[in-house]
Amino acid sequence: MASTTSFAFATLFIAYLLAAPTFVTEVAAAGECGRTPIRSAALSLSPCLGAGGNARAKVPPMCCTKVNVLIKTAPKCLCAVLLSPLARKAGIKPAIAISIPKRCNNKNRPVGKKCGRYIVP
Repeated sequence: MASTTSFAFATLFIAYLLAAPTFVTEVAAAGECGRTPIRSAALSLSPCLGAGGNARAKVPPMCCTKVNVLIKTAPKCLCAVLLSPLARKAGIKPAIAISIPKRCNNKNRPVGKKCGRYIVP
């Protein structure tokens, strides 16, 4: 049942990302996510949708993999995605989402770093 619900949320999140280009401004210059548009970076984190809105939800292994790669390649990008208006509209709660690296037991997470007004646990 939880798997079906997670799949449904992920599908809705992807559909939302594809249908809502007016909420995301893409620029050609490199930003927090390098040359990857923040919309694409957010889409890559769609497996984290359930865990980003519910602190008690189990973080899927695919989410942990995506978050770990993003932390290694562009740690500021993770913060930008989690605090974006797009993520909020999708039901992501920044205070919960910022705990995903810890919930994944990521040893290389940027502990104590600020992400907006939140501090990475």
